[in-house]
Order: sequence, then structure tokens, then C-alpha cells
Amino acid sequence: MRNNNMNLKVTIIQSDLVWENIDANLKNFTEKVHSVNEETNLIILPEMFATGFSMQPGKFAPAQNEIIEKLQEFASLKNAVVTGTVITEKESAYFNTLIWMHPNGIYETYDKRHLFSFAGEDQFYTQGKTQLITQLKDWKIMPLICYDLRFPVWSRNNVNYDLLIYVANWPERRNDAWKTLLRARAIENQAYVIGVNRVGDDGNNIYHSGDSVVIDPRGNSISKTKAHEENIETLNLNLTELNAFREKFPVAKDADNFRIHP
Repeated sequence: MRNNNMNLKVTIIQSDLVWENIDANLKNFTEKVHSVNEETNLIILPEMFATGFSMQPGKFAPAQNEIIEKLQEFASLKNAVVTGTVITEKESAYFNTLIWMHPNGIYETYDKRHLFSFAGEDQFYTQGKTQLITQLKDWKIMPLICYDLRFPVWSRNNVNYDLLIYVANWPERRNDAWKTLLRARAIENQAYVIGVNRVGDDGNNIYHSGDSVVIDPRGNSISKTKAHEENIETLNLNLTELNAFREKFPVAKDADNFRIHP
């Protein structure tokens, strides 16, 4: 009998964002999530999908419960995990927090580790300390956030995940790095890699081309989403094929041992 838990259906939503307008963004993503007609196990939204990449956490963190409740609504509606990042406040500090929302309303979190100091993110947000590796069906999944992509040690696979996810607000001016590093992460970690990025201008007139992509463990793009366009795409990932590739070409057995210090 075929093990359905080895297949993972993933939906990526590449969207424009309305700058610092929670109501408009939640309305937009409500329409987009409702429009997903295919059965799916996981829906991925861009970084800070409700606000854009805002440096005003004090203004928007009070809405964190409203945004999280909307993710609960999405997950319940589609009977799927839904993920994206939200501005949160914990113990008088602000975080760029990824919410991993299960259909039953329970969620896990990951606080962005690498803050984008070039844009002053480190002046407004607090650095995360721990990784999140979660499970969906038979898959082990590590979700990360945007700038984390540039730091491969943080995502190094000790054969403890099968799928690596980056949600982002990554500018078009550096899209070559985005596309190259996503492919590199897939090849070096022998894992599927998904990058979900926004399109359009933000409030600083910085343009984002999207370039959202799903990459197989060999480094090949298997998605059809085009740059510069809003799009919703659902793909099927196969864990049996991944495991067979790892067994045939066992790179991990030659990897260096290392330990990450907080």
C-alpha cells in the first residue's frame, strides 16, 4: 500500500503587500487562501505578510493576536499548516516571528536569527536564539526567514530535516544572490528548498521581483511561478525520491562535525 505520508503538497503564495496596512493585507490573503482549490498540506506566505518589512514594531506588534487568529482561520479552513512571519512582542522585546500554524489552532514559532542590519532591523528587533525543526506527515521541516539564507551554518543539515523553507522580503536588486543561494542550500543539504518572496514596491520604494521557487535536492527548480507576478502554485514533493537520492549519493556521511553556539 502506498504511504501517503511520503507525499507533501505545498502551496506557495507570491503576492504584493500593501505597505503597513494590516487590514488590506489580511483581506488580500483571505481572498488568496480561499482561492486555493487544490488539496494541500502546507501554505507558505511571505515574510511580514500583514505589514511589509516594517521597522515600526511598536506600532504593529499590538495586532499580533489578530494576525495569528487569521492564520488559525486559514489553517482550519484548508486543513493545512499555514506559515508566514508576524511582528511580535515578548517580554518587552520585538521579534520577527515565523508562525507555524497547525489546522487545530496550535502553533510553533521561530524568531529570525539573522537580523538585516543593513536596513536597521537589528535596531528594532531582537535576535532569535533557537532553530525550529517541525514535522508534517513523515517530513521534517526547517523554516527560516529571508536574511538567514546568507548564513549556511545556521541551515546546515545533519540529516535532521527534509525540507528547508525561506520566507522573505528580498529586494529585486539582489535577486541573483537569492536565486543562487537557494539553489546552493538545496545542493549542499540534499533537501528540498522553498523560497517564498513578495513582489512589488515597499514603503521605501524598494522593488521586489518575487522569484519564489521550489527546488529539488539536486538543485533543479520544479516550480513554474514567474518573477514580477502574483501567483499561487501547488506542488507535490516526494520523500521516497529524496531518500533514494540520499542513499544513492550519500554526501552526509562525509560531512564535518560541528556545533552551533547560541
